[in-house]
Amino acid sequence: MAPPPRDPPAPATKYFWGDAPEPDEYYASLGLRHTEAYYQSPHGRLFTHSFHPLTAADDGDVKAIVFMTHGYGSDSSWMFQTMAIAYAQWGYAVFCADLLGHGRSDGIHGYFGDMDTVADASLSFFLSVRKSQPYSHLPAFLLGESMGGAATLLAYLRSPRESQSPQWNGIILSAPLLVFPDGLNPSRIRLFLYGLLFGIADTWAVMPDRKMVGKSIRDPEKLRVIAANPRRYAGPPRVGTMRELARVTAAIRERLGEVTAPFLAVHGTDDGVASPEGSRLLYERAASEDKSLILYDGMYHSLVQGESDENRDRVLADMRAWIDERVRRYGGRAEA
Repeated sequence: MAPPPRDPPAPATKYFWGDAPEPDEYYASLGLRHTEAYYQSPHGRLFTHSFHPLTAADDGDVKAIVFMTHGYGSDSSWMFQTMAIAYAQWGYAVFCADLLGHGRSDGIHGYFGDMDTVADASLSFFLSVRKSQPYSHLPAFLLGESMGGAATLLAYLRSPRESQSPQWNGIILSAPLLVFPDGLNPSRIRLFLYGLLFGIADTWAVMPDRKMVGKSIRDPEKLRVIAANPRRYAGPPRVGTMRELARVTAAIRERLGEVTAPFLAVHGTDDGVASPEGSRLLYERAASEDKSLILYDGMYHSLVQGESDENRDRVLADMRAWIDERVRRYGGRAEA
């Protein structure tokens, strides 16, 4: 029997853009100011990033704020930054946080036994920024990619409801994981058998490895760069992680009718990691009056990080048109 396919050899570089320039110089060359910090949430410490356009006179001199959440096994310090950089270059203040169990945030690498806790930790950080000066008067958007899309919807559903104005002016979802494709569903038999061990096996990395990175990235060169991420979780899925993904995706599907915020969902029709059926269900069931769904024929899972430059630019152009229009439509810097 032939051995299973392996990730392609990865270039060993300090940063996703190479060994040089150093971060401050790199971001400045893109017209951005970038900061890193740790945030102590009620559930653990989160590693965070912020991106601001250098053209902004101060932190609040931006169109709106966007809070971004990465996908499974990833973090906000590697190729996921390409999305944050794009939004900041469009005039938005962008904040990202590594999910618990990912990147440089607290937790066992690649593990989350409770997605509600994971979502609440990120939500705590997002709200701390959203309510602070100079951001409290600005429109605010949530953005999630892949599993981060599920975490984003969960954070939205768990957000406190304000009587005066909404916490979130819109949601952007890139290939959200709401429905597993055929053959990728976690094995119920395995989860049941490991569950008989009364939690002992919850952190075990023993679930089948479906080589999801290869199913996500269509551009071979970008696949090599993404595989080089030193903080990417590349081990077999952990028992508790897959149990929670199965539980929470089903739970979110039952609550899609509670989504009332404007949203844009984008999805590739050849996505082998998160079925586009999930985005279709969101579009059909959400109560939002302003909702948009764009399906890209033949594209894979990672629409911004893993497609050709031409396809990436097409997706980003659609995202930019949507968010710029919502900022204009819903009042720009209207008082909160």
